[in-house]
Amino acid sequence: MAQEPRNIYGQCLMELAEKDKNIVVLDADLSSSTKTAMVKKVDPSRHFNAGIAECNMMGMAAGLASSGKIAFASSFAVFATGRPFEIIRNSICYPNLNVKVCATHAGLTVGEDGASHQAIEDIAIMRALPNMKVYVPCDQYETKALLDYVLKEKGPCYIRMGRGKVDDVYNENTKFDFSKINILRKGKDIVLFATGMMVQEALKAAKEVDATVVNICSIKPIDKEGILSMLSSHKKAYALEEHNIIGGLFSAIS
Repeated sequence: MAQEPRNIYGQCLMELAEKDKNIVVLDADLSSSTKTAMVKKVDPSRHFNAGIAECNMMGMAAGLASSGKIAFASSFAVFATGRPFEIIRNSICYPNLNVKVCATHAGLTVGEDGASHQAIEDIAIMRALPNMKVYVPCDQYETKALLDYVLKEKGPCYIRMGRGKVDDVYNENTKFDFSKINILRKGKDIVLFATGMMVQEALKAAKEVDATVVNICSIKPIDKEGILSMLSSHKKAYALEEHNIIGGLFSAIS
């Protein structure tokens, strides 16, 4: 069933916050859109709305993480990475603090929000930062598993999610290994490397050209050996991403 990753994010975050009292959640006046507002049902004292002040939000997240909390900070991807870049760089990444930047409304598919809200540089920005890990889940099951995974990971993480509904690629029984690429379909001469909502598009295209489809959720760290193995066994390779060709999945593979 098609689901919006941001809805899954809100539901999972609510469940995680109920289990782990050390989790705090921050938002920048978009909690109804990012779905972090769901956490208020569990404990409103652990949900902080910084207002339209993303730099302040990331600074608050850094302060909470430095005191031992696990901070989840959310906004639209363009605002979560662009406006507070310096704070993320100096206050979160350099000291390697336990802040999870979970952004929604990434890429081009933000609909009527328009060009000002289209984050097509965010993977590049976050990839360049020291200690920052970068993940792009493709459906509800990968999103849920990824949130469980980053909760246990120490240090900063960037999770990129879209706005619209996406079809399921996996199911509730899928076992995920985020340190490895995931081969979803085996073809002949062409390999399609895809991430996020482009995984579903790659699977559609692969039927037309009999291509191998590889889902890469972890952009950084990236499974170098797995990618090289795919490149050596195929004649042509393409990268599919809802992002600028510079600095994203294509660049990482190159």
